[in-house]
Amino acid sequence: MTITDYFNEAITKKASDLHVVSGEKPMIRIHGVLTPVTEDVLDAAYVEKEIQSIVSEQQYATFLKHFELDFGYAHNGVRFRVNVHKQEGGFGLSARLIPKNIPSPEDITLETQLHDFITLEQGLVLVVGPTGHGKSTTLACLIDQINRTRKSHIITIEDPIEFVFESKQSLIEQREIGTDTHSFDLALKHVLRQDPDIILIGEMRDPETIATALTAAETGHLVFSTLHTASAPEAVERIVDVFDGPKQKQILIQLASVLRGVVAQHLLPSVDGKRVAAREILINTPAAANIIRQNAIAQLHSVMQTGSEEGMVPMKKAVEKLVKEGVVDKESVSDKSLLG
Repeated sequence: MTITDYFNEAITKKASDLHVVSGEKPMIRIHGVLTPVTEDVLDAAYVEKEIQSIVSEQQYATFLKHFELDFGYAHNGVRFRVNVHKQEGGFGLSARLIPKNIPSPEDITLETQLHDFITLEQGLVLVVGPTGHGKSTTLACLIDQINRTRKSHIITIEDPIEFVFESKQSLIEQREIGTDTHSFDLALKHVLRQDPDIILIGEMRDPETIATALTAAETGHLVFSTLHTASAPEAVERIVDVFDGPKQKQILIQLASVLRGVVAQHLLPSVDGKRVAAREILINTPAAANIIRQNAIAQLHSVMQTGSEEGMVPMKKAVEKLVKEGVVDKESVSDKSLLG
């Protein structure tokens, strides 16, 4: 079999991920569970050859230099977000399948509070959670709804581009790191000269990107982005902790002013064998903003517990709701911390 056969298998079986690793069997992940594609153990020479078959010479040279490569790959009309890496002296490839169609709010059971984010004119909205828990899918849904309903100029900065948008009511430009720009930081430095209304940043990875995103939100733009944190308060804490002491005070003031909401998302196994999103929602009310300004981030948990009228949802209540509705079996929730 060739690597394209493995991509075909991932598409046919509706897998979320494909893993081709030297010294191991090729695997696909279906509804969160890893399954072998074949019983063949792949050797390093085979994996290296197959990786070379789907990348350009320039991409492969970059990989040999850094031992890491992220890129978008299309196969039979389906897009994948691919990472190539070295492991144990051999090679590894991980590919995330990007659904061909951008899901609707109904498809992913989008809460009313998230619908409200679509109508915002400015500010910062974060979707956070572990890797592989649907952050990009939720953001794509929000951007697609804006595209369908508002005459806005939307610019996305991604590494790599995942969902491909077609301009509808809005004008959409999608920029990929390494192809259309060299870095998130560099792209953001120039994006404000491109007359955007809405900016999607694939991930806020460094102080420069975070600082520029906050400034963009502060100067009248609506900014969407992601972070790898388990909860909404942890996302706020992560942003603040990225900066040194003297800078933190300014960041706290900016964040308290521009933050509109944080959604922490975890995919849980559903009773029908699929996965469903449990979403913790933090709305930046005046009380929450005051807590952020004072750097008392731990108190945000209490604000969410008592802020249901403002649309706040702690993760425990989100999971309990799914259990009560019969969508999720409580015993199947492997991360018991989500249950409080």
